[in-house]
Parts: sequence; structure tokens; C-alpha cells
Amino acid sequence: MGTPSQGSAAVAAARVDLCALDLMPVFAKEMVAGGVAGAFSKTAIAPLERLKILLQTRTNEFRSLGVLSSLNKLRKHDGVLGFYKGNGASVLRIVPYAALHYMAYERYRCWILNNCPSLGTGPVVDLLAGSASGGTAVLCTYPLDLARTKLAFQVNNSDQPSSGLKRPKGPPSYGGIKDVFRGVYSEGGMRALYRGVGPTLMGILPYAGLKFYIYEGLKAHVPEDYKNSVTLKLSCGAAAGLFGQTLTYPLDVVRRQMQVQSHVKHDQFGGPRITGTFQGLKVIKQTQGWRQLFAGLSLNYIKVVPSVAIGFTAYDTMKHLLKIPPRENIKSDQGST
Repeated sequence: MGTPSQGSAAVAAARVDLCALDLMPVFAKEMVAGGVAGAFSKTAIAPLERLKILLQTRTNEFRSLGVLSSLNKLRKHDGVLGFYKGNGASVLRIVPYAALHYMAYERYRCWILNNCPSLGTGPVVDLLAGSASGGTAVLCTYPLDLARTKLAFQVNNSDQPSSGLKRPKGPPSYGGIKDVFRGVYSEGGMRALYRGVGPTLMGILPYAGLKFYIYEGLKAHVPEDYKNSVTLKLSCGAAAGLFGQTLTYPLDVVRRQMQVQSHVKHDQFGGPRITGTFQGLKVIKQTQGWRQLFAGLSLNYIKVVPSVAIGFTAYDTMKHLLKIPPRENIKSDQGST
């Protein structure tokens, strides 16, 4: 049993920790909560995320396979750890991305409400704030997304010629995130690290905006007694995510193929090199068919729902642990200062 002095020291240490937590700004707590939630949700769906990238970029090898068959094929070649290839870069990207996304959304929303009163306080504000925050987060974290895609694109060579899973010639092999940065930077400098950012922005601006717009719009029609229902919030968020993903998914396919293509005149699909968003949409439609613009979309549907559910749960848990006050209290405190 500990002495009274040891017990007093433990209580004093706990009080110091509580004081340090209380001194932490609310926006910083929200960034931490959002980052942790993003890391948990990304890691949980990492196998589906990697398979989606392979469906988008390795059409000849995975087009005829279903989700389970594709996962089994991937396991045979890369093992269980292969499901998480590129997840390190993905987590490194999603933590600052999620933190910046939610913090920037709140900042942009407050700025619009204070400076553009003619827009009111409805979902239109959420549409604009969501789009702006999504673009801000993408620009700050895009090189990590590029590294994640290049690592996930790689599949180990197999000694079995009948497997049909071959490594395309041309793109170099990368051993890790630093190796990707070093190799890509040597190819084309800082501009190469942002290859594909055009279609990314064109996709994230409407997607992030629509996600917040639809989510807030659906919540506005929820009866007052169910406003705090986690199930309804998850349902609204999932519906918003699914709708936004469907509308902007072709741009995501263009982005992925721009990220993995090599510096040659013709890419691995036999068509001209993709150099822009609209040109990429046209090239993919002509050389791979319009269905390729939606390759992996059904898989994306499967991963969106658990991703949203895990993200919401982790975020709510972190808010409780970090003692973040409710949104209404934050607004009232800001208004009184």
C-alpha cells in the first residue's frame, strides 16, 4: 500500500493534467479529436481502400473479379500485411487532413456568418464552408496522398506465371514514404508532388460541400426529440457521403491514374498520357470505357458506411475524453466575449 505522501503526489499530478487540458484551446482539442477519429476509420477500412485503388488503376487484372475474389488474390501475393500497404502514408495524411478539415470548416463557417449575413444560416453556408475547408485540407496534405497511392499501387511479383497479376513496367518500385518523396521529387520537383491535384480539388470541393450541405439539410428535418440520436446522425452522414461520392467519383479515378502513370508518351492502358482533368475523363472513356470511370464505386459504397460510423464514434469518444463543450456552448461563449 502506498504512503499518504504518494497518494497526495498522484492527486497533484492528476490536477496538473486536468489544468493542462483545460488550458488547451477548443479548436486544438477538436483537431486532436478529428485526427484520432480519422486514423481509426482509415485503418479499419485500409484493405478496402487499397483494393479500390487497384480497381481504379489495374483494370485488366481486377475488373473481372468480385470484392472477395480480389481480396483473396491480393492476400496470396502480398500476404495479410499487403492489405495495409500504403496505410502508413494514408494515416499520416488523414490525421492532419481530418484535423484541418473540421477546424477549417468551423472557421470558414464563422467567417461567412459574420461577413455574409445575406446568405443566412442555412445549408448554403455549410456548402461553402465545407468546400473551402476541403480544398484547404487537400492542398496541405496532398503529397502524402500521392505517396499513399503509389505505395498501394505496387503489387509484389509472383513466381507463378498463371496468376495474371503482373507488375507493370515503367513505374519505379518504392520502399516507403520517404522513398516516394525522394523519387517523385527527383522526377519533377515540387510540382511532381502535386501531380493530380487538379482533379482532386475539382472532386473535393463539390464533395466536401455537398457532404456538409446534405448532412445539415437532412438533420434540419429530424424531429426535435431525435436531434441527439447517434443512429440518425450516422444515417444522415452516410447518405450525404454516398450521394457526394457518386457525383464526384469519376474525378477520383482520373486523379488516381494521374498519380501512378509513368513519364512516357503512352500509359499502361495503351492510351495517351493524362495531363488534365477533362482530358483525363475523355481519355479514360475512349481507351478503357465509361465503366472504368466508376471502377471501384461499389467497393467505395461498402467502405463509406463503416468509415463514417467508426469516425463518428471515435470523434465523440475523443470529445468526451478531451472535455470539449457542446457546439452551442462554444458559440455562446464566443458571443459573450
